[in-house]
Amino acid sequence: MPRPIVTLTTDFGLSDHFAGVMKGVILSIQPQAQIVDITHDVNPQEIMEGAFVVSEMYRWFPKKTVHVVVVDPGVGSSRRPVLVEAAGQCFAGPDNGVFWMLIEREKHKVRALTNEKYFLHPVSDTFHGRDIFAPVAAHLAKGVPPARFGRLIDDYYRGVPTAPSRIGRRIWSGAVLKVDHFGNLITNFRAEEFPELRLRPFVMRIGTREVSSLVRTFAAAGAGEPALVTGSSGYLEVVVNRGSAAKLLGCVAGSPAELRIY
Repeated sequence: MPRPIVTLTTDFGLSDHFAGVMKGVILSIQPQAQIVDITHDVNPQEIMEGAFVVSEMYRWFPKKTVHVVVVDPGVGSSRRPVLVEAAGQCFAGPDNGVFWMLIEREKHKVRALTNEKYFLHPVSDTFHGRDIFAPVAAHLAKGVPPARFGRLIDDYYRGVPTAPSRIGRRIWSGAVLKVDHFGNLITNFRAEEFPELRLRPFVMRIGTREVSSLVRTFAAAGAGEPALVTGSSGYLEVVVNRGSAAKLLGCVAGSPAELRIY
């Protein structure tokens, strides 16, 4: 039998013990688990960035993979811990929007995590990653059926639509979903939905600049000049050849972007 896979996505960073402790909890319950770190460098409390990471990573894992996602500024508050079943996989984390892009894309079931039999006790008010999500993931990896963890709910968090909104005949309003390690600005404009960018003049107003060129590769952009590329995730990205678009344009995750096609 293949070893069960558990992935971790958090905003904990690696300078503290938090990510390592979660691994210890998982391995104490399911020693056969293969633990995969997706990232622990989601910007602190950036729920939408976490949602983007989730939406991009799960498709590359086999069915029955268990994902733990902890980007949780509301830890200890009235927000619920949940278990999402989608794409033949399970996702444990807070009901705060971090699974919204996944839920938009896939058929799904959502359960409230209420069966405290599968938690560590006492449950800390500030570390649900250790006391709720990691042990739940470990028990799932041991083969405990999702139904054992809590009832199905339909009043889970529903975020605002993540697709750009049309605000004029040829004008769309969007946003930056994530700033990657290189300073590239990953927008919520899916390239396949705007094929006319290769045929017509356009301007994307973002940060302090207007971007009006679309290139196939990073190297094809003029030195120091921002341009659009179709990134590996299928979204349009604003890039600067051998530079940081985030620094040049003064943008962060959530910054607005307006696309106008002429």
